[in-house]
Formats: sequence, C-alpha cells, structure tokens
Amino acid sequence: QVTLVESGGGLVQAGDSLRLSCRDSDDTFADYMMAWFRQAPGKEREFVAAITWKALRTYYEDSLKGRFTISRDNAKKAVYLQMNNLKAEDTAVYYCAASTTVVNGRESSADEYEYWGRGAQVTVSS
Repeated sequence: QVTLVESGGGLVQAGDSLRLSCRDSDDTFADYMMAWFRQAPGKEREFVAAITWKALRTYYEDSLKGRFTISRDNAKKAVYLQMNNLKAEDTAVYYCAASTTVVNGRESSADEYEYWGRGAQVTVSS
C-alpha cells in the first residue's frame, strides 16, 4: 500500500531556499510517476512539478522553472522538491502525489494521480 509522507516544510523568509521530501513505504516506488502540487489559501490545487519513473523526464509549471527542481532517489523511495529564491506567493500546502497510469500529456493534471500525501506547509514571509 502506498503511503506518502511529506517533510521539510516550514517558515522561511523571501529569498531563502527549502527542500521538501516525500517518502513512500511501498516497495514498488520506482514504478510510480511522482509529482508535487500545492494549494494556497482560497485557491485551487495547482501543479508544481513531476518526474518520470526513472527520472528521465521532468515537468514543471512554467512560472516555476529555474527556481524549483524535482528529483528522486528510487533506492530511498523518495522524491524531492528543491525550492530556491522563495517568494511570498509560494506560500501554500505542498502535496506529494504518485501515479502508475499518467496519460502522456496529462502529467500536470491532479486527476491522473491516485495517491496523495497529507501535505507540508510552506510559509514564506516577505
């Protein structure tokens, strides 16, 4: 059974960096497409980044390219989100998600992901 647990969130100042981690207890972690989404107060959940099973391809929300980096370590059953030069508008709950069946071209759609973590709060003060 897939259980995703995020960690690494917290309160930082604008311009700081933060790395989120998401760990899975399932032995088939390497089979999953992994992604990060976020949801700010009063807003809909939005796509942040995704990474394929063998980390051969990554996908990003256009506005976050260059500041955020997704990576994974299948041996540790973990996926990471490195966030640099954080801004107040990055404040949100960040969710880790996993999928075995993402349709090509729909990597940024939350509907494609079957498994979700509970989220990690990231607060950026300006």
